[in-house]
Parts: sequence; C-alpha cells; structure tokens
Amino acid sequence: MGEAPLPPTRWALGGAKTSGYGARFAELIADGADVVGEARLADTLVERGATILDAGSGMGRIGAHLLSLGHRVTAAEPDPALVEQSRRTFPELPVIPLEILALSPEALAAAGAPLAYDLVVCVGNVLTFVAEDTEVAVLRRLGSLLAPGGRILVGFHLQQGPTTARVYPLDEFVADVAAAGLVVQHRFGGYDLRPVDDLYSVAVLAQG
Repeated sequence: MGEAPLPPTRWALGGAKTSGYGARFAELIADGADVVGEARLADTLVERGATILDAGSGMGRIGAHLLSLGHRVTAAEPDPALVEQSRRTFPELPVIPLEILALSPEALAAAGAPLAYDLVVCVGNVLTFVAEDTEVAVLRRLGSLLAPGGRILVGFHLQQGPTTARVYPLDEFVADVAAAGLVVQHRFGGYDLRPVDDLYSVAVLAQG
C-alpha cells in the first residue's frame, strides 16, 4: 500500500486568495524593488559555496539570489503555478515540486538534490501556511535535513499577515521548535536584525 496523502496546506486551501503572490513579486522585480532582504541575511549565516535549501521557495526570488552569490541552492515549492513561474523567471534555479513534508531522502535523491544542507531557508510566512497541526512535523523534517552545524532561517508575521495564513503566536512557535528537537539561537524583528517586536518574527534555529 502507498503512503497516506499529506493533508492540504493552508496555502492550497486558500485557492484564489493566494494566487496573486507570484504576480505581485513579478511586478516588484520589474519595478526594481528590493525583494531579497531575506537572502542577504541568509548569506551571512554560511560560508561561500554553502549547500542551501529554500523550503517553500515561491517564485524563486530568494533561492535565485543565493545561487547568484555562489551557493549551491535547491528550491522546493509545491504550488504548480509558482514552480512554473520560478522555472521561467530563474531557469538556473533547480526546483523540486514538493512540499516540505514530502522532502524525504528518497525524494531528494530522486531529484538529484543534496540530502543535507548547511542552511535551510523557510521565509515569507511559509510556516503559517503549512497544513493544520503539522507545524512540529514540518520543523522536525527541516531539522532532519541539516548537515552537522547547519541552521534554519525562519520568518513569518506574528500579526497583520496574509488572511489565509494562521496566526502563529511566538510562545506556540517556540514550544513547537522545542518539540521538534530544535533550539532558537537568535531572534529578531526583521531580516535587517531590528529588535524583536510583536509584528514579525525572524529566528535562527539549530539542532538541539
């Protein structure tokens, strides 16, 4: 018998309400806007030529920038429309069309991707769009993909986030991190390392 299907993510359940994401970032890029702030912080967390997984890579803006900086980047994105946009916009960025919980060693090997990463990037509210009650499992899966000494960069809204995403209180996030066998090494209020606030959470995680 095959494996049970994964539960639908909040992103998938959002339907048409999430479909404007790719178009919005395409317009921002066309206008010359700065859309790689997350990637600048990610780059500081690793040495040049690091192996990086962009988990929930969307239309590819972060993974592609990290690739241009000389890192070995693998992107993973389950939304077919965003996978198509990513491959069209950033053809040099390899994209695995799978969600985080489907990133098993077998799936990564089949895609010719590394099995362990110096850094996993999971930004842009990805954690608030995963399927209900899978946050610990998602964090545990991300942790399982780390190379020795590897870390995870996570970012999401605490308030005023996308309407189809969940509200993820900080205390629940910290408890889920611990339940997944991870620790919070650093926390900030933004990718520019501004002080912690109650609007947005940026965290650097590592194996406990």
